[in-house]
Amino acid sequence: MLMRTDPFREFDRITQRLLENGRPSTMQMDAYREDDDFVVHFDLPGVSPESIDLEVERNVLTVKAERPGLRREELEPIVNERPSGTFSRQVFLGDTLDTDRISANYADGVLTLRIPVAERSKARKISVGHDAETGRTAIKA
Repeated sequence: MLMRTDPFREFDRITQRLLENGRPSTMQMDAYREDDDFVVHFDLPGVSPESIDLEVERNVLTVKAERPGLRREELEPIVNERPSGTFSRQVFLGDTLDTDRISANYADGVLTLRIPVAERSKARKISVGHDAETGRTAIKA
């Protein structure tokens, strides 16, 4: 059986819920660049894939998910520390990303998004030509 050892933990939990005022909780995130993609991981343990909602409007990506809590009235929680409710996070994407080709995968409680760099923003080589007759140099993109 689980025992409560910190008598103030329950007060902290209640205070935190009162201060939230129904606002969505945030989710933890990691982001990095891998080759020509930006990869973003969101921690969503215990969330059903059907409850995940992704939306892109202009350059703002919004991720929402819902995790149900204990709903049975006949249950008396001994410890209730796992967050439940609606989780939300907004990520501002740069103009250099191709928001039309975002891919999403959810496995082991982690939502992974891959956002490709737009073709127009990728590094490219510029060739330098030289006209032997005129002695002029031409730069071609």
